[in-house]
Amino acid sequence: MIKIFNTLTRRKEEFVPLEDKRVNMYTCGPTVYDFFHVGNARVFITFDVIRNYLQFRGYDVRFVQNFTDIDDKMIKRASEEGVAVKELGDRFIEEYFKDADALGIKRADIHPRATEHIGDIIETIKILVEKGYAYEADGDVYYEARKFKDYGKLSHQNLDELEAGARVEPGEKKRDPMDFALWKAQKPGEPAWESPWGKGRPGWHIECSVMSMKYLGETIDIHGGGPDLIFPHHENEIAQSEAATGKTFARYFMHVGYLNINNQKMSKSLGNFFTVRDILKKYDPEVLRFFMLSSHYRSPINFSEDLMRQARSALERLYNTLYAMEHLEKTAKDARCLDEEEYLIALRQNRERFIQNMDDDFNTADAISVLFDIAREFNLKMSMLSQKAISQTAESLLELGRVLGFFYKFGNGELLDDEIQKKIEERQRARKDRNFALADRIRDELKEKGIILEDTPTGVRWKRLN
Repeated sequence: MIKIFNTLTRRKEEFVPLEDKRVNMYTCGPTVYDFFHVGNARVFITFDVIRNYLQFRGYDVRFVQNFTDIDDKMIKRASEEGVAVKELGDRFIEEYFKDADALGIKRADIHPRATEHIGDIIETIKILVEKGYAYEADGDVYYEARKFKDYGKLSHQNLDELEAGARVEPGEKKRDPMDFALWKAQKPGEPAWESPWGKGRPGWHIECSVMSMKYLGETIDIHGGGPDLIFPHHENEIAQSEAATGKTFARYFMHVGYLNINNQKMSKSLGNFFTVRDILKKYDPEVLRFFMLSSHYRSPINFSEDLMRQARSALERLYNTLYAMEHLEKTAKDARCLDEEEYLIALRQNRERFIQNMDDDFNTADAISVLFDIAREFNLKMSMLSQKAISQTAESLLELGRVLGFFYKFGNGELLDDEIQKKIEERQRARKDRNFALADRIRDELKEKGIILEDTPTGVRWKRLN
């Protein structure tokens, strides 16, 4: 039984989708005016794992993640660069996929863009106006928050508390500081579309409501994002969606914890703002993914060079175990050297522990610890295991690791090329001839090519550096 911590109720709840064995899930994607940062990466990786795990548990998952490709930041950046907003969006959507692919984040089933849904957005705004939840003011259209009786139910604040932090921006014509824009009248030089209220563009919040309902229906199972989206973005999505349809917008809201840099909030002014592209210049993307999943997704996480080095070392230990399994599968005897039944029972129990941890609100930190338990047990007994037991262990470790998005470089058909293979054979001959200087030189050459050799009693093992 899967349990999810629901931000809406502030407690763990049994996960029961609207349709048996089918899950509709929407997460808020990036605003495509720049490379996405490591805080975004934590959110995207988390929901990639959640989708993986739901599929692992037998659910048919329909996953939508949007691109916000029109907003104030995009207009400002495009103006600074002297390019069209669409050109800017096209470029950074392409860059998003480069970094997401590197991190092993699988594509959503649909990646809708706000600018491709202007007609749908206008129709939804018209419904809200007709129902009395929205009003027009000199070409702008605002949602009247006080008309929605449950406003504040996600952030667990009442209107008076929320109003204390609200303000009216210069040029806004809303009636109440709590009201928010559904449609913005065109300003000089801005992109705009025709509407019943004049030329303009959509507000940020309405975009996600419309795209979620278009592709997943009026009520979805899971809606997620970063903690900064609880208010106002997701709060406003609930208000406008439920006012328009009269139905529950999302049944489970999930939010990922903050990421700090060296125990400080990430900020450009502090000089500790890092994009994923920055990090990947120094670390393998799988190391970053491993680091992100080493803490529970709801817990704050601290990013530092020391913790990244620890993540790299830990991931390398798991890879070393897989390379050892690969080597021993080819050399181990088929007959058992010990009573393996107890070992295989423990292997199955570890698999069940992995499932129990992930069923408990997707606890990837404890799930990773199970991978190390499997590796440790194997390393203690590997010289006594049969080929069958080694194969079963490898299959289990790979299966569970790949639920978390690890080991995608292992067993992908990437083999030593002829040159490197010949070098290994040449080194073996040099060792046999006791020409250790040559053997060491070949080892160093291979290391420069990213190949690490390990001499074992059963032969030479190799692995690729992460």
